[in-house]
Amino acid sequence: MPQLIRTARATGLFYLGLAVSAALGFLTARSMIFDAGDAATTLANLVAHESLARAGIALELLVVLTQTLTAVWFYRLFRTVDGTAAGSIAAFGLVNAVAILGSAAVLATALQVATDGPADAGTIQLLYLVSGNLWEVGGLFFGLWLVPMGWCVLRSGWLPRPLGWVLVAGGVSYVLMTFVAYLAPGAGIAGDLLVVPATVGELWILGYLIVFGARKHAETTAGARKREETSAPPSARATLRRGR
Repeated sequence: MPQLIRTARATGLFYLGLAVSAALGFLTARSMIFDAGDAATTLANLVAHESLARAGIALELLVVLTQTLTAVWFYRLFRTVDGTAAGSIAAFGLVNAVAILGSAAVLATALQVATDGPADAGTIQLLYLVSGNLWEVGGLFFGLWLVPMGWCVLRSGWLPRPLGWVLVAGGVSYVLMTFVAYLAPGAGIAGDLLVVPATVGELWILGYLIVFGARKHAETTAGARKREETSAPPSARATLRRGR
């Protein structure tokens, strides 16, 4: 298997790990503990479900790990296509990973305060709100990394071109959603719809990378070699075959 396809599939698998760990951590474990409307309930849940809280922290650390690996492997995948865009994917992804790292530290602090002795419910609630806002503001860079990612898809020709445009649109929408969350917190479903293109683009690219790798590039290269061999003089064909 060509190195490029192996790199593409590894990138897709890291991206899948990022998606799964974020869904289990932020969307599941956190929601089972944090009650936005009642600080006392949040504290009670945290004390009663300490193992779940620890799992949530571990999952956030896994988000940091998988996003870092995904960012680095996207750079490896696209660095020959556009070095600046590939570097931007890595840089934006790493900044978002740092934001989530901060969230994990805040959740660990909340758990420590809650289990070390009598804790103030307001303090625990505040720490969970800080954690949530770190995810919210980190979304700015999560949106930003989708834009150069889509650009690299368009430039490379290794993946479907519509996917590139969906990623660019998703990145712009995600950035807008970050601002809408603070400028128009009552936007409701209109704000939620902004995340749809990003979700579609992410699922599409991670699925394509895992299943196909960089199939178009591989097929183009194989076709070019076949045409080169066919058009070469008979005396040179054996040399071309040996070179392959």
